Amino acid sequence: MFKSTQNKASHDAHCVKGTCNCLNHKAKAALATTEESESLSSTGVTGSSDDSDPACCNTTIHLNASLDESEEEEGKYELLIIIITALLLAALSFLDFTPQFKTPLFILTYVLIGHSVLLKAIKQLLKGDIFNEFFLMSIATVGAFALGEYAEAVAVMLFYQVGEYFQDRAIGNSKKSIAALMDLRPEVATVKRQGKLIDVSPEEVAIGEIIQVKPGEKVALDGRVLSGQSSVNTAALTGESLPREVGKGEEVLSGFLNINGLLEVQVEKTFGESSVSKILNLVENAQENKAPTEQFISKFARYYTPVVVFAAAIIALVPPLFFQQDWSDWLTRAFTFLIISCPCAMVVSIPLGFFAGIGAASKNGILVKGGNHLEAMTKIKHVLFDKTGTLTQGNFKVTQVFPAKDVVREELLYLGAVGELHSTHPLGLALKENQNLETVTVTESEEIPGHGTRTVYEGNEILVGNAKLMKMYNVNFSESDALGSLIYVAKNGQYQGVTLVADILKEDAEEAIKALNQLHISQTMLTGDSEKVAAQVAGKLNITDYHANLLPEDKVTLLEKVLAKGDGLTAFVGDGINDAPVIARADIGFAMGGLGSDAAIETADVVLMTDKPSSIAKSVKIAKKTKRLVVQNIVLALGVKAVFLILAIFGIATMWEAVIADVGVTLLAILNVLRLLK
Repeated sequence: MFKSTQNKASHDAHCVKGTCNCLNHKAKAALATTEESESLSSTGVTGSSDDSDPACCNTTIHLNASLDESEEEEGKYELLIIIITALLLAALSFLDFTPQFKTPLFILTYVLIGHSVLLKAIKQLLKGDIFNEFFLMSIATVGAFALGEYAEAVAVMLFYQVGEYFQDRAIGNSKKSIAALMDLRPEVATVKRQGKLIDVSPEEVAIGEIIQVKPGEKVALDGRVLSGQSSVNTAALTGESLPREVGKGEEVLSGFLNINGLLEVQVEKTFGESSVSKILNLVENAQENKAPTEQFISKFARYYTPVVVFAAAIIALVPPLFFQQDWSDWLTRAFTFLIISCPCAMVVSIPLGFFAGIGAASKNGILVKGGNHLEAMTKIKHVLFDKTGTLTQGNFKVTQVFPAKDVVREELLYLGAVGELHSTHPLGLALKENQNLETVTVTESEEIPGHGTRTVYEGNEILVGNAKLMKMYNVNFSESDALGSLIYVAKNGQYQGVTLVADILKEDAEEAIKALNQLHISQTMLTGDSEKVAAQVAGKLNITDYHANLLPEDKVTLLEKVLAKGDGLTAFVGDGINDAPVIARADIGFAMGGLGSDAAIETADVVLMTDKPSSIAKSVKIAKKTKRLVVQNIVLALGVKAVFLILAIFGIATMWEAVIADVGVTLLAILNVLRLLK
């Protein structure tokens, strides 16, 4: 069970769009939150005196690194108290007890179920906080006791505690998908030092060191596989259910679960900069950025609560003092009015609604950095896409091979790989993929900027490059008109053929565009690639608006033009460090969490851990459903309370109806928002 506490840790000046860059600072803040939560839980206080939140029903929900067993035990204890109280109330109501036994038993039952509320009311009162839910419930039920309404007083407190119990359960359920991320953090890393394997804290491992990951263990830090082959479960980070096969030279991220093979990994990032640390920080900060609707409810409750308390005082005092009405009758009406007036249904369910929305998004591999960003997504009308790494995989592959006459396909590919043996260019890397070049040696290797490479292998001159290279060496060849990056190969001046290397579209790219069209959201593709390549990709995806040959500053300029139209919010989706300025400038910035650069992820409002562009439409749908349910709860709470408050003033509503108006509506609102997790 997760108690509502107030985070006293402040953010420093390095916060960018709700995410703190200082990992050490955030670790301290999280620790302070955990310590304070434990302290408050031990005393039973769950309220807050922070001026920015209503004193009544504070629902700041903090995420601890792991579930506290003592809190689970506390939940069982609360349920036991509720059951015992319900049995006692039933016995006192239906069995014939003498008055000298009945009254003390009612008092004992009331103290059993209501002692925590009474203590909280006293503690808040000593802090100078009068207008809170504990005060309202205490005054109303103690007043009912004074008027001889014993059963009603106990029943009100009982149903209030039932509501609190289900609220805690609801918070626990809504955060399960997010809390699962808290289990990502590896406790130890097995590092190789001086020929020995030792277990150390992940924070103590330096870049370049080698760690060993056994089957069943989590990868402790981001790195690259030096030896071994295994299947890894990436679900906690990406939401993908299928295991991923990794081997020598492939990247693994902290939080991956090694399934069946022994891996040796060379560390490429410190723990503070690792994927798991960044995700934990994103989640820990997500609730700090409140949605406008949450901020409105907080302000509303701060003024609403004292107003209804003074209104109850007027109801209790004015008719008896000035119109000679019955004191008992009007005091009962005032106490009933107080119970109904508690704004818990709104103050609890609205933050819980956005929290459940963030939880639903995280189940789908979408990390939203706050309720404000979740609510803003409901207003998106335009999405601007970066092409490479966002709509395409960002990895070049050989897609077509056109050997010359009498040249074997495999020979052409091998010569191309040999020619690019020492090249680090993405096109050269694509040619070398799946080629065994470990024993290959070349006597000469020359890179010709803007043209390609010239290599001497086993006495043969190998030319690999573009058409300009072929013309430079007077190679007789036919220039291809295929779309993509063309790599021509010649051996000893004789044309061998051409390979087509292209960046492949992501599997769900077409689905992503179709889904956005269904939501009536326009799309624009921005790329630094040539007009020819941009037109090809845009054509395949049915994107009519695209811009090519762009520099990073050109993307910002185009975004500014879209923003200037003012017809709805504009989102930008990118992955590279050059996309960070555009992501920061957009109304909503999306970053690819797997392939994305650190700068893009840090600046973004939403991180797509699966790297799937189709997640954008999914996140918008989740945001819209969240907002719809939140509005439903506001209308439900205000409508029902308004009716019952009027009935209470006229003496029609009793305390039993008050329970329905308060706890009943709160439970309905909580159940409503939990639909988000289905």
